[in-house]
Amino acid sequence: MALDGIVISNIAEELSQTLTGGRIIKISQPEKDELVLTVKNYDTYKLFISASASLPLIYLSKAAKPNPMTAPNFCMLLRKHFNSARILSIAQPGLERILDIEVEHLNELGDLCVKHLVVEIMGKHSNIILCDDKKQIIDSIKHVSGAVSSVREVLPGRKYFIPATQEKYDPLTITPQDFLAHIASKPLPAAKALYQGLIGISPVFANELCHEAGIDGSQPLSSQQEDYVLHLYSCLSRRMEQVKDRDFKPNIIYQDGLPVEFSSLPLTCYSDFNKTEVKEYASISLLLEDYYAARNKFTRIRQKSADLRRVVANAIERDSKKYDLQLKQLKDTEKRDKYRIYGELLTTYGYSVTPGEKSVDILNYYTNEEITIPLDPELSAIDNAKQYFDKYAKLKRTHSALSRLSEETKEELNHLDSIRTALDIAESEEDLAQLKEEMMDYGYIKRHYGQVKNGKKPQKKIKIISKPFHYLSSDGYDIYVGKNNYQNDELTFQFASANDWWFHAKGMPGSHVIVRSKGAELPDRVFEEAGQLAAYYSKGREADKVEIDYLEKRNVKKPNGAKPGFVVYYTNYSLIASPKIDSLSLVSD
Repeated sequence: MALDGIVISNIAEELSQTLTGGRIIKISQPEKDELVLTVKNYDTYKLFISASASLPLIYLSKAAKPNPMTAPNFCMLLRKHFNSARILSIAQPGLERILDIEVEHLNELGDLCVKHLVVEIMGKHSNIILCDDKKQIIDSIKHVSGAVSSVREVLPGRKYFIPATQEKYDPLTITPQDFLAHIASKPLPAAKALYQGLIGISPVFANELCHEAGIDGSQPLSSQQEDYVLHLYSCLSRRMEQVKDRDFKPNIIYQDGLPVEFSSLPLTCYSDFNKTEVKEYASISLLLEDYYAARNKFTRIRQKSADLRRVVANAIERDSKKYDLQLKQLKDTEKRDKYRIYGELLTTYGYSVTPGEKSVDILNYYTNEEITIPLDPELSAIDNAKQYFDKYAKLKRTHSALSRLSEETKEELNHLDSIRTALDIAESEEDLAQLKEEMMDYGYIKRHYGQVKNGKKPQKKIKIISKPFHYLSSDGYDIYVGKNNYQNDELTFQFASANDWWFHAKGMPGSHVIVRSKGAELPDRVFEEAGQLAAYYSKGREADKVEIDYLEKRNVKKPNGAKPGFVVYYTNYSLIASPKIDSLSLVSD
């Protein structure tokens, strides 16, 4: 979700309360379209401003960004005008996605001057503009000439103005009559009519208003009765009163543990979805930092793992086709015993077969039923029997070979499926490095070699620093979760003690979960929480419930030649767990 006018209003309120009266003590420009203003106001704050076309933002941040060796021109200009400048106010015009930061400072002659730093959060049109006290543009982080925009030039010496919003109305002041005449009358779906006709309303919030009013957002308002339209207007007015009263409740909507939306007002339209959770924040800046950090982390890992996922997907597709063909060929060998019986019966009763016959009816002494045996009329009964024995022997050999090959293919598919699950679990580049190492070890990726020395190619090994997840149960027990097959093996057979407890999702790829028992009997709640972790870090994390096998580690065995992460056990307990881990604390080792 982009920052709409409501979120900007929330940001303006927070910045106004935090920074008004403070002095700007440092200005940096870490990227060509980013600024960081350090403000001293009792405490020290960092105001992060981005005019990036893909991700424009403004919020208070604790993170520090490295600065270029030479400051860009716009940064130097701000340092000239804003050195020890005091922030007078931070305001939002209407519900526009614009913040006007008004500052006062002393010029070269010691006179008190006022400047405006205007931050426009408008997608690809975002900008940071420095203006004088008469709103004349001094400079901007992005120059916009007439060749780029016919609506407004953003160049030094031009007059600053807010671009006219075409036939859009301010939701803070719109009347019922204007709403009926100019919003409800549009031949557009209800949600689209709202966000295209009202300033600062995003598609998400437009859908929220329709949901709250009980109106189908995909149907035109013109098809609705006037009472329903007025009810929609009442919902809008009630929400705008919250904005006017600064009654903000910043929140993030999570689905399956991933942040999908955020808002400064409650969103009820997600309450009907499964696995949806809401996390409320006291600060919109904290929300934005958490939201975009989580989204960026997820996106970055997805991008970096794309090549590995493609290799795994191709290998699974190839092996699946091979496995299906092997099963089909294996099924064809099921008739081998029929040929053996034909051969035995012809050997026993061949004397009664008339030469030149194309078939013969013989009593099957295995079932005491008469069967018809096809014959080659050119061959004798004994030669027909020999031919059937040859077919039987060939199919028997084929069955034996295909049984072994299909089992190997199935094991390889299970191995690939476990790698794919581990890719979903991976959270860092170190996790991906260990998975890549496993894929190279098993030939899914070609290993690159270093320089040839003494006729040998030294293998280029990757230094692995990835560690298993470490959780602390509600009762203080340590729980460890493997992120991939190598970590699973290490956890189970090197790290865990014999009397520790081992958990795994039943019949599907997933992490080995180890609970340190401390030599004591575990409380029931520890078993439940370890089961939840085993369910969450498995292929079944999308399911409502997952069956979990658990037993003491002493009973878990590693078959000879088994692929990493694969074990056997014969006596175990089972429980049903929900893949939710919100109540568990992740320990930072």
